[in-house]
Amino acid sequence: MFYLLYNGLSLVLLVPLIIFTIFRSLRLHWPLALPARFGFIPATELAKLANRRVILLHAVSVGEVIAARPLIAALRARYPGHALVVSSGTDTGRQMAAALAEVDLCIYFPFDFLPSIHYILNLLKPSIVIIMETEIWPNFSRETSRRGIPLVMANGRISERSLPRYLKFSWFFREALQNFSLLCMQSEVAMERIIAIGAAAERVVVCGNLKYDIPFHKVSSAEKSAFRKSCNIPDDCLVITAGSTHGGEEEILLKVYLEMQADSTNLFLVLAPRHPQRTAEVADILQKYAVPFCRFTELQPDSSAKFKTGEVLLVDTVGELMNLYGLADVVFVGGSLVPTGGHNLLEPASLGIPTLFGTFMSNFKEITALVLESRAGIQVETTAELVAVLRRLIADPEERRDLGENGLNMIKVNGGATVRYIEAIANQLLNR
Repeated sequence: MFYLLYNGLSLVLLVPLIIFTIFRSLRLHWPLALPARFGFIPATELAKLANRRVILLHAVSVGEVIAARPLIAALRARYPGHALVVSSGTDTGRQMAAALAEVDLCIYFPFDFLPSIHYILNLLKPSIVIIMETEIWPNFSRETSRRGIPLVMANGRISERSLPRYLKFSWFFREALQNFSLLCMQSEVAMERIIAIGAAAERVVVCGNLKYDIPFHKVSSAEKSAFRKSCNIPDDCLVITAGSTHGGEEEILLKVYLEMQADSTNLFLVLAPRHPQRTAEVADILQKYAVPFCRFTELQPDSSAKFKTGEVLLVDTVGELMNLYGLADVVFVGGSLVPTGGHNLLEPASLGIPTLFGTFMSNFKEITALVLESRAGIQVETTAELVAVLRRLIADPEERRDLGENGLNMIKVNGGATVRYIEAIANQLLNR
């Protein structure tokens, strides 16, 4: 009865969904890709799979693709003969996945419309499906289960903020969760929450957080210099990279930057909005405050012209953030000055770069607590505190070095989840 009602509602909402997809694609400047949303994959793309067994991994957006990187690398090493297909729900996520050398094919995840699900599963015939974090789609999960395809949730989590919503609609999620062969959660708390929502307890295990398994190394002076040279940033600047910023944050950070220039003459700001389609909006803010800037895509690396202190590099691409963290002396991680839920603090920590962030970190509570406990970063509550902490760090290279070293050690100590995930996935493949 549940699926009859769900599919009836899906049919009713299909036209509004198509209209919404068109509107969103136009607003965000994404390719429309409507055929892909119905499961269509061009023959030229399918040819890349070359009759190999397929591992399908779904990572809905940029954050999930980043978290999946160690797992993707491990899957390629463990199953070199398999074709690795990554699906995503956003164009930015798809672009990031496409940049990974281990991935054979990147596709859009289809609408959870039964004909679309049938079509794409018929095309790919995956040996296993891995869903990153908490993407729960009734038709997709039911159809994979019906075909005997192992369905694994990896790096699963239920945030404290979203838990009440999941519990309220547990009647909906329970049906889909029952179709999972295995649910690998980040923590004991996440395990308890997914069981409360309706997952079968005997299929839920704790494997840890894949985000801790990112490669880590201290950025050398030579690397930092090379990164800066490629961006026309002088070596003698003290660089602040503000990454994954959201609406409302750029203006705050710009005001902080302008205030600090009164007593720091060698500052330079790299501003990387979370969503590149907001670049024009951020450019308007920079023009409003008469701050000279250059877009990342307009850089001419071979040019003799260099940035000057007090200017801004505005990042309008995806996939460059780690290098932009690597060239920094201090990093600010966005999504944390406004109630967005924060972003991944582990990326700058993995490079040994001191990290600052605001109070809105509800989506990364566990990581935030570990960062603070390890003294790998500093949380600020107000704009005035952000200015004060930045001034202190600028004046104290030893504190910057200590924070960076603490971050590297934190990741080294807390890694190892990938091995557990690979073994769990291997057992599912063996049981098929």
